[in-house]
Amino acid sequence: MSPRILRERLPRAPFPRLTRAAGLVPAAAAALVLLLGSPLAEPGGGTAPRSGPAPTAAAPLPAALPAARPVRIDIPGLRVSAPLVGLTLDSRGKLGVPDPADRNLAGWYRDGVPPGSPGNAIVVAHVDTATGPAAFAGLDALPLGSAVEVRRADRRIATFRVYAVQEYEKRDFPSTRVYGPTRDAQLRLLTCGGAYDRSAGGYQSNVVAFARLASVRPG
Repeated sequence: MSPRILRERLPRAPFPRLTRAAGLVPAAAAALVLLLGSPLAEPGGGTAPRSGPAPTAAAPLPAALPAARPVRIDIPGLRVSAPLVGLTLDSRGKLGVPDPADRNLAGWYRDGVPPGSPGNAIVVAHVDTATGPAAFAGLDALPLGSAVEVRRADRRIATFRVYAVQEYEKRDFPSTRVYGPTRDAQLRLLTCGGAYDRSAGGYQSNVVAFARLASVRPG
């Protein structure tokens, strides 16, 4: 089954080569993918990403930041301003999720890369809970170029720009593309999506927004 490409703008350079030097190492990616109930293996086939007009000039990227704990995520396009809590892997190798009792809450994988530092930072939130829409409701409709601001404990605000939004069936989840390390500072926003099947365990897909660090300012 091919991924559902909701929106995508190809990076100005080829997708960064995966290395152990930055971001999540493969072992961490393997553990994280269990959260989504998806195999580690890449799906076969698939369709080529759609892209917009070729850029005329490459804007310089800001320097990545030293590690610092993120405390809040703001997504103006979703009218979201949510505190961030640290998430870890449990004894089964699954990443925890934010407390479903709090609809306005997001979590980041604290044993990985902090947002704004070199590599690939992972932030997850619920699309809804038993009481209504949650922090990442509407992530599948977030326009390309949307700002995602992460407030950090070092009193800096790292602003990322979304360059792709995709939906993947959990059984075909591309762990390397989503969780793999990157050379520059990037961010992945993840939530549930697709069809909801209670008998099959809930949502059958995941929505992923890909974003790259665009600017840094004092908090």
